[in-house]
Amino acid sequence: MVKTVLVTGGAGFIGSHTCVELLESNISVICVDDLSNSKQSVVDRIKSITGKELSFHKLNVCDETQLDRIFEMYDIDAVIHFAGYKAVGQSVEKPLMYYQNNLNSTITLLKCMAKHNVNRIVFSSSATVYGVPKVVPMNETADTWCTNPYGWTKYMSEQIIKDWCVATPNASAILLRYFNPIGAHFSGLIGEDPNGIPNNLLPYICQVAAGKLEYLRVFGDDYDTADGTGVRDYIHVVDLAKGHLKALEYIDANKGCQCVNLGTGKGYSVLDVVKAYQTACGIDIPYRIYPRRSGDIATSYADPKKAYELLGWKAERDLNDMCASAYNWQKMNPNGYGD
Repeated sequence: MVKTVLVTGGAGFIGSHTCVELLESNISVICVDDLSNSKQSVVDRIKSITGKELSFHKLNVCDETQLDRIFEMYDIDAVIHFAGYKAVGQSVEKPLMYYQNNLNSTITLLKCMAKHNVNRIVFSSSATVYGVPKVVPMNETADTWCTNPYGWTKYMSEQIIKDWCVATPNASAILLRYFNPIGAHFSGLIGEDPNGIPNNLLPYICQVAAGKLEYLRVFGDDYDTADGTGVRDYIHVVDLAKGHLKALEYIDANKGCQCVNLGTGKGYSVLDVVKAYQTACGIDIPYRIYPRRSGDIATSYADPKKAYELLGWKAERDLNDMCASAYNWQKMNPNGYGD
């Protein structure tokens, strides 16, 4: 039975929501994060939501000495690995930084796990490993290929974990391929707080709604989609976080390695999201069309059948829930965790 979980990158957007779900399920949490894309105050907010304590340590997962000390301090049953750089555009501009950080963190973590006989891991992967899909919706047997360095770091980390599983007796791993997480916790206490101008769609829309940005930049209106803008499978971050608990239950009872999509199975265009936000929040979102971004694709959405059959998980919240909760977070925290 999993009683204590190490969460790397646990102060980040998805990591913080997952820490909440773990604590509310009476699982002890050790959170490590270097705070390069998150804030220390997230930890206090997690405690406020749950009324429970968690252990936090500021460190970079690539630092083997510091990470090894964490494994020595706690009796860890399983690991959920979020730590890593995550912006597609930045990865195209700074590929070496992405390969060095994202791959080294995975390798270092697995080395420490092996040393301390921890054999269960849930990995934060991405639908970017499918590259430009030949068929949508995509299931886990679809061809894997990548269009940007960020995607390749997820692809390579998946392969590293698969090989580790083959070489490690009693190892168990779930590679969760996320589609597009958006929204925020319904308390309004934790949400997505990107550094600088947001790379992701909904935080950008929220900042336009709040008057911090003049208009939304829509990258490309000439894709082969209904309205010419990119189509994605948007999933509420709380649904996504709950998927990690289901994955933990699975690896507690099963050995080997599984790849699993976490998505809704529905595709929405950029302009669909804009309209849904305007409806849910009653705020007009002006936008302008810009050229396509390097590494972006036209359409991506999941076949989530395996997640339901293997893990007993499915997304429960719709696009209106996603938009309304994101707006609530922005309204309560106009300067993010700076408030």
